[in-house]
Amino acid sequence: MPKFEFPPSIRSRPVYGTLEARPGKHHLMVADADGAEAILDVATPELMAKTHIIYIPKGAVFTDKLRALKPAQFYEGPSYAASLQRIRHVLQNAHMGLQIYLAGTEGLMGQAQNEAMQAGYPHTAIQTEHRGSIARRMQCVHCKGITEDVETDPFVCAHCGLNLFVRDHYSRRLAAYQGVCIDAEDPGNVPEAKGIYE
Repeated sequence: MPKFEFPPSIRSRPVYGTLEARPGKHHLMVADADGAEAILDVATPELMAKTHIIYIPKGAVFTDKLRALKPAQFYEGPSYAASLQRIRHVLQNAHMGLQIYLAGTEGLMGQAQNEAMQAGYPHTAIQTEHRGSIARRMQCVHCKGITEDVETDPFVCAHCGLNLFVRDHYSRRLAAYQGVCIDAEDPGNVPEAKGIYE
């Protein structure tokens, strides 16, 4: 899948790069769906011999290709929530110099980066590469509920039902973008929904 070029935005919006193999004795790669392609692009036998891959397929068909890389450890999880304890365990028991690679959707990368930061890794030391869906993980600033996989602007909050404007303001602490009521001053005046990047 080709990489999406995000348009220029405000400073809080994450910027993604391209994964590069870094020297180190231990490597953690976390990916979902098409993020597997980024791992396949960077993989070498030497790197994989020291790598723990945590993969969440989300219907993608890369599991066999990732297993064929023969990583030191491989885990396939049905969802991010189901994989979270594994991610935390790896981060809590990591040795000095662990290299962290995150690839796939913004929701996965944001949440996994947040876990790594809570474990003491600075966000600047964590590599990220966006692949796949451009859907966003959004937080309603009114009810604080999180709605996953938002693809349209405006969208309806899954928790309180407000019509929310999709903002580029991003919170690393929450691993989510912020959504604000779009018709607060003129109830019912909601523009037609369109794709986030249309």
